Amino acid sequence: MKLSILDQAPIFPGHTAREALLAAGELAKLADEWGYTRYWMAEHHDRQDIACSAPETILGFLGAITDNIRIGCGAVLLPHYQPYKVAEVYNLLAVLYPGRIDIGIGRAPGGSPEASIALSGNFLENVKKMPEKVTELLHFVRDDFPENSFFADTKATPLPDNPPIPWTLGTSEKSAELAAQNGTGYVFGQFMSDKDGAAAVRRYQNLFEPGPEFSSPYTILTVNALCAATQEKAEDVAYAVIHNKVLAEKQLVNDNGVLNEEDEQKVQNLLKKVVVGTPDFVKRKFEELQSCFQADEIMVVTYTNDFQQRKESYRLIYENILKGNNQQS
Repeated sequence: MKLSILDQAPIFPGHTAREALLAAGELAKLADEWGYTRYWMAEHHDRQDIACSAPETILGFLGAITDNIRIGCGAVLLPHYQPYKVAEVYNLLAVLYPGRIDIGIGRAPGGSPEASIALSGNFLENVKKMPEKVTELLHFVRDDFPENSFFADTKATPLPDNPPIPWTLGTSEKSAELAAQNGTGYVFGQFMSDKDGAAAVRRYQNLFEPGPEFSSPYTILTVNALCAATQEKAEDVAYAVIHNKVLAEKQLVNDNGVLNEEDEQKVQNLLKKVVVGTPDFVKRKFEELQSCFQADEIMVVTYTNDFQQRKESYRLIYENILKGNNQQS
């Protein structure tokens, strides 16, 4: 089983954005040593609790302190940007860190409506152009514009010997179709979706047309998981995280942090979307999800209330899943 990490660079209470970004570096170094396949940074804007608004910047840092793990963005929110600039940035990273750079392509706003306007003006209009923007980005990355096209002689320099690998991220059959048509890898965000993910993945696999990077479909399933030494510990940590999230959303300031019945039910519903438990339990659930989705890889996103809990969860997953895989290989 291949496992990877999606990091949102959370700023824990009482900590700073700098500490959050340095923690990402520490975890990326450990993930590299432990044998995780890739380490992706998510893009968010206008968030007080998340430090990473420009993944391409921290990827330069992560690449310099790691040796083998693939690094990338999950995802570049393409409606905000011109494809040429994105291609230049990731080609430059691919020159610095050959054979290790991924471009995850997404269409979400990643922040408030005001932040979207500040970034790119009319976000919805840009979303409508998403298929064309993806096509243009891929041509720049692959350096394969048709001879008679306007950009035929325009290069997203520097051109790497090992170009970045493109991935399409999404939570719907529409994103699955886009990935299949363009011959990219497909990453389904199961942790943030209420839709039938297995149907979207099947759609991708059935419609897939080979491209320069993938001769056959390749699927990554992104899963929210939290692992601890005991089931009770894992459940306590997961409950505390989601409880605090609901409190923050409701902007409740009552001293005892008690939720009403409706909000408590919301916590329980959210908990059902998280793989929570001991290493053996998490391993079984990953195997079930891999089989159900026919996924080639599981990407793990872990929410906790402090960095040590996050690191411990990823360590336990390494010791009980990856370590055995690495020894067998």
